[in-house]
Order: sequence, then structure tokens, then C-alpha cells
Amino acid sequence: MSDAAQPSARSAGILLHPSSLPGPFGIGDLGPAAYAWIDALAHAKQSWWQILPLGPTSYGDSPYQCFSAFAGNPALISPQSLREEGLIDEADWSGAHFPTEHVDFGPVILFKRRLLLKAWDNFQAGRSPWMRDEFESFRQNNRAWLDDYALYMAIKDTRKGDGWPDWPDELRLRKPEVIEQARKDLAGAVGAYSFQQFLFFRQWFRVRDYARQRGIKIIGDIPIFVAADSSDVWANPQYFQLDKDRRPRFVAGVPPDYFNADGQHWGNPLYDWVALEKDGFSWWKARLQSCLALVDLVRLDHFRGFESYWEIPADSPTARTGRWVPAPGVALLDRLQADFGKLPLIAEDLGIITPEVDGLRTRYNLPGMRVLQFAFGDDFRNLYLPHNYEPRTVVYTGTHDNDTTIGWYQSAPEKERDHARRYLARDGSDIAWDLIRVAWSSVADLAIAPLQDVMNLGTEARMNFPGRAHGNWSWRFEHHQLNSWMLDRLAEMTWLYGRSCG
Repeated sequence: MSDAAQPSARSAGILLHPSSLPGPFGIGDLGPAAYAWIDALAHAKQSWWQILPLGPTSYGDSPYQCFSAFAGNPALISPQSLREEGLIDEADWSGAHFPTEHVDFGPVILFKRRLLLKAWDNFQAGRSPWMRDEFESFRQNNRAWLDDYALYMAIKDTRKGDGWPDWPDELRLRKPEVIEQARKDLAGAVGAYSFQQFLFFRQWFRVRDYARQRGIKIIGDIPIFVAADSSDVWANPQYFQLDKDRRPRFVAGVPPDYFNADGQHWGNPLYDWVALEKDGFSWWKARLQSCLALVDLVRLDHFRGFESYWEIPADSPTARTGRWVPAPGVALLDRLQADFGKLPLIAEDLGIITPEVDGLRTRYNLPGMRVLQFAFGDDFRNLYLPHNYEPRTVVYTGTHDNDTTIGWYQSAPEKERDHARRYLARDGSDIAWDLIRVAWSSVADLAIAPLQDVMNLGTEARMNFPGRAHGNWSWRFEHHQLNSWMLDRLAEMTWLYGRSCG
């Protein structure tokens, strides 16, 4: 990758997942609102748009639990763009009414599925014939993951959505003759799921091209682990620690700490790092390559897991029972560096980080993360305080896993609030922008704020509550909430502290 994909110069950006964009179809999508959002970023003199993983969400609607590490989320496909290209008619969505301030995932997914099946039927019937060669080229170029993903989703439909670990043995264990017959029997559904992916990537690349024209680069996100119920594990069992029935022997999480007496039991299957290394880390290379086709820079989630990971027996109900196991982070990153050159990665190194983890990050000159909401309540040695930053850092006012800054401040202990007021030399009445100012003025190469902080929103706009199984990821903003005054204020601050893109 070129140096342009590195946050080496002072710059700034906004964190907003596409699902949070406004629009009439129940969820933000890659249609007109995405282009308007890019215009807003340019207006505010921002250089970066940070997003969450773009995959098809599964358990809990989380973008960190996807049916595929390579596929895109069909729910983000724009109906308006499909209409413009002749695949559906406006009448196909007449009568659809959704909340505008949050995503009601169940009805939205059913609505989008119906529209996309209509587009597929129309395409097969001869509409938009100029797309045919492009679609076939897409299928050929992405066969390495697309064929298995589309078949996996088609089989799930026949099994009423059951996860593949609960499929009959011949499907779960991928008996060759049974899989081949399934491809024939389900060819129509496989085609439909392949077409959805073609449409998603087609729309995304247009959005990304527009961002580039406006001087905006995009930061993507790779979760370290993949979902147990995913085409990745089903189609590549050799790369995961599974038993003879292809069920996880161990799962991922983190051990108990001050905040959680039971630790966090994520349930993701763990990698068989020996098998991955023997294969030259080809799966990880393909994964990073796939992500970098969509974005300019990648946040590598749970970076500490590449140095060592918490191994939990699959039958353990909590993360209390487990152990730290070394991971071949050096071998993996050496391989990726040999293939990609300067690694276009941000290391998500939050939490309790050992010298070994920090050494792995600095060995490859990767920027780490600092979150200002974690800075207060201790003393001057707190590493999240700006006077302790090094330039090779990405500073955030908060992330998708935090409360909004206003929500954090309102619920924080008075000791923490008092420390923040004294450190910032402010009275706390404009706390979100106080944190934006100190982030933007810091020595960190890159400063990021969630849009919720720019808009001065409270806990009602929080994106995720870690540990809560449902009710997350649904926040959306409405057109009227983001005004020129906010963008002008951010543009002025961005220019003032030397982070302006133009």
C-alpha cells in the first residue's frame, strides 16, 4: 500500500456506520444519503470516514458477528439505486413505512430480502441486460469465497435459518456428493445470493470512488475472530480448532477483570494457527486483501489476540475457565508485510496491554488507539491522557462500544468528572466538543469522533452496549439533526489544529 493509506500526516475523521445514515427504508444504505454524507465530511474538512465491518450480520445484528468475513451486507443495498438501474420499480416499495431514528432489524431484513429477490427475478427475466457480463465476471473473480457463501445461505434457508453446526451430518461435514447435489438443487437460490453480493459491491465501489473524488479516505474494520455460524468456518474447518464433528473445542473471549467477574465469553471458534501458518496464512492474506479492496486503512480488532489469546473450553459457561495461549503474531504480520508492504493497519490495543503486545505493535510501526473517555479519574500517568501520547496514535473521543461523550459524562463518578473539568479547563457544559477539541489539538496523527459527539447526543444515541445480546447497533441520525453550523464548527477546529484535508 502507498503512504497515502497511512495516517502519517495530521488528519481527522468521523466514525459512522452506513446503517446509521438517514433514509426512508428503515436502515442507512449506499444510496443518496451516503453521497450526501461524503459531501458533509468534505464540508467539515475531514480526511477520513471510519466504518464498522460491512459483512452480513447474524447473531444480535452485530457487524462483528457475520455470516461471512468476505461478503457484504445486503441490507445496505440502496433500493433507489436499484430503481435507477432498472432492476425494480418504485411501486415495489410502496406502502413501506419504518422508524427513522433507529433500525428495526427484523422487518427491515425481510423488506430488503423481498426487494432483492424481486430484482433477481427481474434480472433473470431480461431487465438491465447490460449487467450480465459484469455479473458473470464478478462471480468468476470471487469464486474463492462467493460459491461457498451463496450455497451456505441457500442451505440455511432450507433449514429455516438453523446454524450449520445443527445441519444433518452430510451437510455439516460437507460430503462431496451431497454438496454437489445441493449446488444443483439450489442453483436458483445460489444465484440470487450471488447477485445480492454483486449489487452490494457494485454500489459500495461507487460510493468509495465518490469519496476519493471528494478527498475522503475510508477506515474499515476486521474483527480478529469470525462467527461460529459462518460460511468461513463451514467451508474452511481445517483452519479452526474443531472436533471430529466440527464443533469448536475451544472458543474466544477475555478473562475476568475489574469490570466483569465472569470475563467475556464471546463463543467464536479459535483458529488452528499451526494449520494457518503451514498454509502460508493464505486465508488471512485473502481476508486482508478483500477488506483493502473496499477501504484505505483497516482497524485490526482485538490486536492483543495476535500476541496471545484467551482459550476457553467450549463447554464452559463463562470465561472464568481458560488460559492465555501464545499466537504467531510475528509470523503472520511478517507474511502480510511481505505481501502488502507497509501494513495499512491500526492496532486496536485497548484494555490491559502487556509489554509483549505493545512490542508486537511497535515492531511493525502500527498506530495504537487512545480513547479519551478512559483518561480521567486516575492521575497524570494515565496513558489515555493526551500529554502521554506519541504521534503514531489514533485518538478517539469514544468508539462504537462506548456511551456517547455526553452520556459518559452524565453517568461518570464525580471524581472522574472533576478530573475531566480540571484537565480540560472547562466547566463541562459542552463536554463532547471539549473532548473533540483536546483530541484534535493533541499530537496524535489521527483524531476521530463518533458523529454522535459532533451532534451533542446523549445515551439515547449509543451504538452498542457490550455484553448485551440484543437491542444494539440500531441508532440512526435524521437529516435535520446534522446542520451546517456543526459542520462549520468542525471545519474551523480541524483547520485550527492543522488537520484539514483542504
